[in-house]
Amino acid sequence: MTLEPVVPLDTNEENPELQDFARRFWYTLPFTVIVTALTMFGYRLVEVPFSWENWIEFVIALPTIVWAGQPFYIRGWQSIVHRSPNMWTLIGLGTGAAFIYSVVATVAPEAFPLSFIKDGRIGTYFEAAAVIISLTLLGQVLELKARSQTSAAIKSLLGLAPKTARRIHDDGSEEDIPLGTVHVGDLLRIRPGEKVPVDGVITEGGSAVDESMLTGEPIPVMKKVGDRVIGATINTTGSLVMRSEKVGAETVLSQIVQMVAQAQRSRAPMQRMADTVSGYFVVAVVGVAVLTLLAWGFLGGPQGWLFGLINAVAVLIIACPCALGLATPMSIMVATGKGATMGILFRDAAAIEHLRKINTLIVDKTGTLTEGKPTFDQAISAPGTDQDEVLRIAACIDQGSEHPLASAIVAAAKAKGVPLTKAESFESASGIGVRGMVSGRRIALGNTALMEQEGVDVSLLKTDAERLRAQGSSVMHLAQDGKLLGLLAVSDPVKASSAEAVKTLQQAGIRIVMATGDGISTAKAVAKKLGIDEVHGEVKPADKLALVEKLQSAGAIVAMAGDGINDAPALARADVGIAMGTGTDVAMNSAQVTLVKGDLRGIARARLLSLATVANMRQNLGFALLYNSLGIPIAAGLLYPITGWLLSPMIAALAMSLSSGSVVSNALRLRGTRL
Repeated sequence: MTLEPVVPLDTNEENPELQDFARRFWYTLPFTVIVTALTMFGYRLVEVPFSWENWIEFVIALPTIVWAGQPFYIRGWQSIVHRSPNMWTLIGLGTGAAFIYSVVATVAPEAFPLSFIKDGRIGTYFEAAAVIISLTLLGQVLELKARSQTSAAIKSLLGLAPKTARRIHDDGSEEDIPLGTVHVGDLLRIRPGEKVPVDGVITEGGSAVDESMLTGEPIPVMKKVGDRVIGATINTTGSLVMRSEKVGAETVLSQIVQMVAQAQRSRAPMQRMADTVSGYFVVAVVGVAVLTLLAWGFLGGPQGWLFGLINAVAVLIIACPCALGLATPMSIMVATGKGATMGILFRDAAAIEHLRKINTLIVDKTGTLTEGKPTFDQAISAPGTDQDEVLRIAACIDQGSEHPLASAIVAAAKAKGVPLTKAESFESASGIGVRGMVSGRRIALGNTALMEQEGVDVSLLKTDAERLRAQGSSVMHLAQDGKLLGLLAVSDPVKASSAEAVKTLQQAGIRIVMATGDGISTAKAVAKKLGIDEVHGEVKPADKLALVEKLQSAGAIVAMAGDGINDAPALARADVGIAMGTGTDVAMNSAQVTLVKGDLRGIARARLLSLATVANMRQNLGFALLYNSLGIPIAAGLLYPITGWLLSPMIAALAMSLSSGSVVSNALRLRGTRL
């Protein structure tokens, strides 16, 4: 096959292979039509010596067979050289055999027995070879056109990006520049109605930004100085100035495009099986064709070898496994494109095939079931300590953490104008808290598991902690030099879509398990709101990994949904890892599925898409195998003694093309699947 770009280009230009095949088809179609018409009834209208007929057909059919069929012969030969038999092997052998036989019959008719002579000449099959090549070209043109539609989703994503950006120079002047020349750190102006050029942060102004291309939500989001914006979203009202942070392949849009393209190029386990079957199938078909030739030759009477040759060619052509080879990749390409338009990104084809099998879903809490944008509630101090001091020390140590709970504490301290000092020897005890030195004192901030490691007695504020957890707040203990200083409560509202998502998945028979680093009381309070019965609290990353392995060893097929660095090991170990697109890059790189919108309802939709895709692949494979199981015996002439039917190689070529077209059409039906 010709090389194609890893990511489809945002152009309207046709595939070069499609252009080449279309040109070969249309330029030689008149020759094919003429030689076929001449063979069927042309000699009744024009008096031509018998000795000329074969030569006339040879000259007229030559452009089609030699030039138009050239790609087929090259690929057929390469398949033999590389020991990877495929559809081109059969087409090359079939048309090549018919053509060589006809050339010998034309050039040296005396080499054939008298029984081969009919109406004063040796019968040739130039028209059969020409028609097979023309029909195969037509089938390839239609297939390539259909395949180009599967990349429409990627091209539509590429089309979202603006072509230019307005750069602000150091002297205050502004200039419109191509998007590709934007660098990290550039100041860019975004006027009302314009698209955000790249990913970055707002440095001046405020406006409502339409992020529907990313989140699917039609309501614009208010953005102010310090807020992040994503490339290809639309500035609706005010004027903004932003500083670019991610450009080119690093932007969110580019990474989405790359994930979709990678998934479309990947192979599902079912496809690998089909490829293996196709390789053996071609060898078997060649064997059947040889047996057909020999059986007809020895048992078919005076013209047995002639009938044997024609039937052998028909077997080779009708058995081309192109429909078998197209059965799964076409479904995968359509499904990944459809998923991308719905905010569901599959890393590879295996994820699409496996997702339908899951019966257990482990979900993280913060950022997965909840908004992941927690707000600080209150600080409770131990006797002898001030609440503001508890907040100050906690904010100092949390400045080095990426966790959403830490961000809420730091933001609350800054809002109160609390002076912060830089923490030293900062260490993240992933999943349970953080440690470090603040003003020469050893500080630990986290859940009870961290306090146990530090040897801190938390019983003094145990009642307050339980009360806050029962209200659904996440509670962190703050210790200084091994002594409890106080508690900090942060609440994270449950996503509006989480309850519906959990209910939908449970109705589909999926067991939902919550696993979170938060306290068990907080986790149970959130789980109660959502109707989740099985809850694991204060779990470390290793505990989440162990939970996945425990469920798998019990026979469960496990999906893990999370958004943080602490979820990465479990995401990688699960049968299907599902990352929130609103989470960390580490989580998304560890997962097989990413929900761009961060909406758990996407899991239910992705599962339905998986079910529809696998069903579509099975339909395609079933049709391809049924077609070949029926077509080969008819082409070999097994029905001839009963019905007198023999299958012309031309009809075999038409049937082969139609079978490929039906597989492609069936795969494209996935685009209309309602999820």
